[in-house]
Amino acid sequence: MVIKVFLASSSGSTAIKKKQQDVVGFLEALKVEYSQMDIACNEENRMWMRENVPEEKKPSNGIPLPPQIFNEAGYCGDYETFFDAKEDNQVYAFLGLPPPPGSKEALQAEKALIVENGNDAEEHPDDDTLKKEIPAEECNGGVHGEEEVTEEILSEEGGEVEESGGAEEKAAEEAEGKAAEDETAEDGAAEDETAEDGAAEDEAAEDEAAEDEAAEDEAAEDEEAEESAEDTEEASEDTKARVEEEEAEEEAEDEEAKGEDDQPVSEEEEDVVSEEEEELLQLEEEGEEE
Repeated sequence: MVIKVFLASSSGSTAIKKKQQDVVGFLEALKVEYSQMDIACNEENRMWMRENVPEEKKPSNGIPLPPQIFNEAGYCGDYETFFDAKEDNQVYAFLGLPPPPGSKEALQAEKALIVENGNDAEEHPDDDTLKKEIPAEECNGGVHGEEEVTEEILSEEGGEVEESGGAEEKAAEEAEGKAAEDETAEDGAAEDETAEDGAAEDEAAEDEAAEDEAAEDEAAEDEEAEESAEDTEEASEDTKARVEEEEAEEEAEDEEAKGEDDQPVSEEEEDVVSEEEEELLQLEEEGEEE
């Protein structure tokens, strides 16, 4: 008989992960052979689990959640029924497996069997266990009742029970310890992930600040360039205006000079000019004669 534990390897629910770890850890502590059937990566496993969980055990939406436990094709139960069986020391009965000799569950079964059978010692006087536990003189006397026989058997086997009866308890403690370690590891991983996220956010914030600073510098450079261009344009306009003004002044002077040349010469001025010309001619002639 193979125990099958249907679970989801990539579940996003922390509660489901803890339940799966609890079941698997306890089975490993008890050294019970089992197979993990992943419903997250295997559609066939998921459909088989849904089809074979009894209708009365399904939730209101009709979709059972992992972990679900089977013994071959026989349904054992979900996490809640597994947990109840663990608390009552009835895990082997829950799984449909015989309890190992010396375990608490086996002792409880023996006790229940003795109580159920009643005068088992009187009906089976040749039983090896009763011969071993009950002295011959007491058997001959026949004075022990059912409760006394049970008491003697249990008291004689007390030492052995003490040694072997704690196996299941120890397994439970180991499973709980392992679950606690897994939970601590998960918390550590979550803290590491949070720290990584924080570092990534800080780095992103620094990159964003650097980008903003670069954008501001670029905007300042653009503004300076615009101001420089405006200053250059203004200087160019001033130079152009001065040149135009100088050209206008020169034109005005030329026109004024031209106007003076165009003014008519009076008769007196003409006579003076004529006399001067005659004197120059005479001087030239005298110079030639000499």
